[in-house]
Amino acid sequence: MASGAQIELWHAEKVATQVTMHQAPNGIHYAAWGETRVSDTDLERLVGAVPAALTGALRHRAYYFVPLAIADTGENLIAPAYNVELGDRAVCHRNAAFGSTEAVFLSTRLVEDRFGLAFEFFINVAHNFVEVAGVPETFANLAWSQADAQVRGETSQDAWETRRRAQEPGQQAGKGTIDERARNSFFESSFSDALAVYMLSLAVDFDYHDLREREYPLLAAPALAERLRHVAGLFPPNPGYDFQIHYRRRG
Repeated sequence: MASGAQIELWHAEKVATQVTMHQAPNGIHYAAWGETRVSDTDLERLVGAVPAALTGALRHRAYYFVPLAIADTGENLIAPAYNVELGDRAVCHRNAAFGSTEAVFLSTRLVEDRFGLAFEFFINVAHNFVEVAGVPETFANLAWSQADAQVRGETSQDAWETRRRAQEPGQQAGKGTIDERARNSFFESSFSDALAVYMLSLAVDFDYHDLREREYPLLAAPALAERLRHVAGLFPPNPGYDFQIHYRRRG
């Protein structure tokens, strides 16, 4: 295998000029470059899972699937192949701007399976959407009603921490005051999470507990299901994709 010195790193802008940009039927712009080890069929299926109702807010976004986006430099550098040395220097994604286009370079070789790549892609799509369109008021009301009812857990470390901070001032002061800045951050985090998990469910069959992390308790499954059904109502699946929630029987 070639050493890091033998693999030439490319500037992200140069990569963007060399690839063929595709537009999926849902409107998402995407391209693949280098030894990604992701088939065209799998990539089309992954990108196609983004609901068309989201893509108006993403019209200036382009997603590049590359082997490795290098993290330890001030420049946006991309590796056309993988080795251990470069893998240690890489990050899951890097952002770059080319004129009016906001580009996201996703490292395909830092994840072990389709699940990992899909979730990295969808969480980026979800955050990009929220940056432009914000959080639907109906979802914010639902998420806060669950937090207010002290439903167990959350969907990410950010959602867990911002929810805790939003509720702490009132608890400490014994009053009904709320940290509005933290609450708004909670809405953004919890909606981005729910949107990403929803899209993940359209593209990949997975067990909810595959999302578990150690730093915080995972949101109770019925509460997440309620959020996901709400998101599905706002952004219905594209033709050829199906949204289902199955509960495992105890026993």
